[in-house]
Amino acid sequence: MPLPPMNVRALREWADKVRRDILGVRFAVNVFIASSIVWYVLVHIADTNPIWAIASMVAASDPQVEEAARMFRSRLINVLVGCVVGLAFLAVGNPTEWKLPIALAVTVFVSSYVIHIQTMWRQAPITAALVIASGLESHSKLSGLEHGLHKVGEVLFGCLVGLLVSWLMARIWPVKKATAPAHS
Repeated sequence: MPLPPMNVRALREWADKVRRDILGVRFAVNVFIASSIVWYVLVHIADTNPIWAIASMVAASDPQVEEAARMFRSRLINVLVGCVVGLAFLAVGNPTEWKLPIALAVTVFVSSYVIHIQTMWRQAPITAALVIASGLESHSKLSGLEHGLHKVGEVLFGCLVGLLVSWLMARIWPVKKATAPAHS
């Protein structure tokens, strides 16, 4: 089946939109650079799976450095909430699969009603799940705590790389926020 002819006008309109709003291009460059750093460091130096760190890096990245800093702060606080609750649940009692849903519910309550940082608030129970699942998998409190902290460290590393690349790119390649085109 032959491809339909390319709509040159639509292609030009798309290219004009990209030229007016370069933030998407900058975000793609940020993500490319930061994911390359995270992947290389965690796979080749730390010898660990980088997927959680990369997901965190993307969530903490932004072409506007102020937004990246806000996301980093929100994510950091909620990661710490999830980590503390997850580690507390791992440290208390024997490993049981009921720890996970109870800890996630407690984490949501703490994040929602004590911390009150709605941006990235889902990160708290995600982090608690990482910590607890690591502990339940290992069937040992000590190795569970160790694996949980390792995963949290990966997440924080990804967030930090995302923020640093956003900051560096803002210095090297400053872009203005997109403005709406004028209508005549």
